[in-house]
Amino acid sequence: MQDGKNMRFDEIGQQLRNYRLESGLKADEIAARLGISRAALYRYEKGEVIKLDTIRRLAELLQVSPLTLLGIGVDYFSRVTACLERHRQIEEEADSHLQMGGGLCFPLVSEGFLQLLRAIWLEAANLAPDPAAARLQTEQALISLAQRRLILEQRRPSLITMLSETAIRRMLAEGIGAGLPLSDRSRAEGRAAAVTEAEYLASQIEQAPLGVQIGLLQEPAPLYTAVIYRSRERAYVVGNPFAVDAHPAWGLGVVSITSADDAVAIHQRVAENCWKQARKGMAAAQRLRILIAEAHPD
Repeated sequence: MQDGKNMRFDEIGQQLRNYRLESGLKADEIAARLGISRAALYRYEKGEVIKLDTIRRLAELLQVSPLTLLGIGVDYFSRVTACLERHRQIEEEADSHLQMGGGLCFPLVSEGFLQLLRAIWLEAANLAPDPAAARLQTEQALISLAQRRLILEQRRPSLITMLSETAIRRMLAEGIGAGLPLSDRSRAEGRAAAVTEAEYLASQIEQAPLGVQIGLLQEPAPLYTAVIYRSRERAYVVGNPFAVDAHPAWGLGVVSITSADDAVAIHQRVAENCWKQARKGMAAAQRLRILIAEAHPD
C-alpha cells in the first residue's frame, strides 16, 4: 500500500464519493457510523488528508476493499449515478474519447436532449417503488450530466465514436426512455426525440467538425458500450451496459472501469478493427437517414 507521501488524496476523495453514491447511503448515515461530521466526510471527498485507518473503516462500511478506495485495480459500479459521476471525473482530465457501441454518444447529443431526459426521468421516478429515492437519484444523475456537458464544452477532447446500427434502429423504434413507465404523450415525445438525435448525428457527420470522427457499425457490433479515455498521465477503459438514457432508478447492470495497460491495449485493438469496417463520412450520414426513414416512413 502507498505511503502518505505518494497518496493522491484528491483521487481517494473521488473514489470515496463514487462508492458513497454506489452504496445508496446518505452522507449523514456514513458520517454517523464513522463518528465524524458530515462536513468532515465532504472534506475527505474533496481531497483532505485521510488516515489509513479511516480508509479501512470506510471501505468496510461501503463494502469494498481498501485498495479500491485507493484507486488500485478495477472499479465496479451497479448504480447509474455512481457511473455518471466517475465519467465526469475522468472527463475532467481526458484529452480524447473513443467509443465503441451504443446508439448514442453523450458528447454528441443535441442541445435539447437533457431537457427531454429530465422530463421523462422525473415522470418515471414518480412511479418507482420508492418515488422519493428515485427522484433524488434522478436529480443527482442530471447534475452529473449537466456538469459533464460543461466539461466537454470547455475541454473539447478529440472524439471518435462508432455507434451500432442495431442500437440506433432500436432507439428509433422505441424512443428515448424505452422501457420506462411513461404516459402516451411522453412516449411519443421520446420517439420524436430519438429521430431528432439521429438527424442531429447525421448533420454532425456531414459538417465534419474538427476533432470529431463518427462511424456506424453493422453486425457484428460490440455487445455493450466501451469507451477509452486518454489523458497525459493515463488511459481508462469503461465497459458500460447502460444506455445514455438509462434511468438512474431503473437501470440494471454492472459498469467496469480500469486503467490496466492490457485492458486498454485489447480494447484499442478491437476499436481499430471496428473503425476499418465502419461506415464513415457521407456514407454513414446517408445510412442514418435511411434508418430514420425506415423507422418513420411518414
